[in-house]
Amino acid sequence: MADYDVTKVLDLKGLPCPMPVVRISQEIGSVAVGQVIEVHTTDPGSLSDFPAWAKTTGHEVLASEPGDPIRIFVKRLK
Repeated sequence: MADYDVTKVLDLKGLPCPMPVVRISQEIGSVAVGQVIEVHTTDPGSLSDFPAWAKTTGHEVLASEPGDPIRIFVKRLK
């Protein structure tokens, strides 16, 4: 289980693809550069969608933890 200094938690459970990625895109600017958002989602596609989103937007997925819910830790880099 990951242990990061989380600034914000987003509860995105029940949202279908592509909404979890849309929501992280909207929320990433609400934390400072270097801070971490923890996302809770039930969309299995998020495990591949979030790394692809991070690569194209210049942020970093620190960890992804499959489960119920799936937990994804995203660090704002810019």
